[in-house]
Amino acid sequence: MRQIIFLILFFIVFALLPDFPSFLHYMPPTSTIYYNGSIITMHGPKPVYAEAIVIKDNKIIFVGLKDSAIARGGGNPKLVDLKGRALLPGFIDAHSHLMKYADAPYLADLNPPPMGKINRIADILAALQDLKMKHKLSDSSWLIGNGYDQDLLEEKRHPLAADLDSAFPNNPVLLLHTSGHMLVANSKAFELAAINEKTPDPKGGTILRIKRSKKPEGLVQEMAMYAFSPFLYQEGTVEFEMNKLYKAQEYYAAYGITTAAEHSLPQEKLPLLEKAIKNKTFFIDLTVVPSFALDSEGVGTGKITFGNYRHHVKYAGLQMAIDGSPQGKTAFLTQPYLTPVTGCEKDCRGFPYLTQDQVNERVLLCYSNKVQLFSHCNGDSAIDMMIKGHQYANAALKDSTADRRTVILHSQVMRPDQLSTYLKYSLVPSFFTNHTFYWGDDHFKNLGKERAFFLSPLRSALKMGIKATNHTGCNITPADQMFLVWTAVNRITRSGFLLGKEERVSAYDALRAITANAAYQYHEENIKGSLEPGKLADLVILSKNPLTENEYAIKNIEVLETIKEGKTIYRKKKN
Repeated sequence: MRQIIFLILFFIVFALLPDFPSFLHYMPPTSTIYYNGSIITMHGPKPVYAEAIVIKDNKIIFVGLKDSAIARGGGNPKLVDLKGRALLPGFIDAHSHLMKYADAPYLADLNPPPMGKINRIADILAALQDLKMKHKLSDSSWLIGNGYDQDLLEEKRHPLAADLDSAFPNNPVLLLHTSGHMLVANSKAFELAAINEKTPDPKGGTILRIKRSKKPEGLVQEMAMYAFSPFLYQEGTVEFEMNKLYKAQEYYAAYGITTAAEHSLPQEKLPLLEKAIKNKTFFIDLTVVPSFALDSEGVGTGKITFGNYRHHVKYAGLQMAIDGSPQGKTAFLTQPYLTPVTGCEKDCRGFPYLTQDQVNERVLLCYSNKVQLFSHCNGDSAIDMMIKGHQYANAALKDSTADRRTVILHSQVMRPDQLSTYLKYSLVPSFFTNHTFYWGDDHFKNLGKERAFFLSPLRSALKMGIKATNHTGCNITPADQMFLVWTAVNRITRSGFLLGKEERVSAYDALRAITANAAYQYHEENIKGSLEPGKLADLVILSKNPLTENEYAIKNIEVLETIKEGKTIYRKKKN
């Protein structure tokens, strides 16, 4: 006993000595201070830099001069020397499909270069065969590929059921188009989906037929895809599905994203998402916008609570799709496409999914229940329908001043007069400038100069004072935020053509679209989107400053570290 007392006294006395081992003096840091870099606050319409920023627990407590930061950092701050690198608020994903991306590694990758390796239909068949062998799938198993683009195949056409039947006579096969708005099925898949020559086209969808026959040819568009939904979402074990979601978050975090999106969540995925919430699977924030197929169950019933986070997941609103995609030529336009459209003989302007009455009813349902609405509109006719729905609901409720922040996703092939209406009604466009690179050459041919040059008019919107956002639509295009900034700044196509010089924006405005403006889109501007005291410590550290880097080199800037609420969730490995 005396020995124990002696040892205790020994450590107490000698711990007070200045040369006593430091590990016995250890105290946890009172805060973290970042300094000596380009700290861009993203607060306000013009760039504002700070010398230092102080993080305590999960929030920002100070932004300003370094000396003041050290004073605010407490008695034992952790000092992080940025060494000239850039620090910004974490990127906020305005529109994508994280849960769909989570499934992608288990599908055949049918993307063309530079995203993938598919150049011809034979490559598609080989990729499906590789998938079958890799996962040891039987002849009765579904084979599903994602990302093909007929315009970038050597054959310049959609694959046919006959192409797939020749290689896979017994397997049901589905090829998902890069737009997400159409697919190709083989004969076995049509059989299991109960689609044959007697099956009528659904409203808002088309089943392409063999010439001089009513037998399905292979391609199905838009609402006709729903017959295949039960086969697209086949859950594995809970452990397997949670691991997929974890890996998907790692992918997003590697691009500096601290708030991701799962928009147009299908009903089949809702139970999986609820399991993930219960299991606390998410370490980045996820804004979820279910498909309007859930409207009768979700709105006004209390089954879904909108607007509040649960273990990093928030149901932000509902998504209503009005039309398809411009690259698939199903976007609903006022003027026809200028090139031939598969399945259409004349006056080919795409088509809407819904009637105007259906749009009106759904907008009114959301507005009546104070649920934020995200509306998918690629073409100007679809945008017209959404504007009319907004006007109808406002008139019915006799309330045109509510802070609804209705988001019109994509807003790609739009007219200048529609931007004025967006401003009038405080509608929020979320643009998709990656289209200028990936499909810009096709848009120029399909739409003509005037419409193609005004595609995703981010500069015009910002100049009018509209708080526009920008997105990747992942996994339509990769979640790479620096590439998204690059497309907004440069608007260069695959072939190197400048598509709409007047709609190029500054690097700062491009960054605002994925930080401060994106936070506003989600009603989160008080907690995210800029570096200000009281906001969450969601940060990204970049290898270079996008505001001073050569505009053509922005896409090469690397994400070195991503920090969510003060904790590092991604750090680039050193070579």
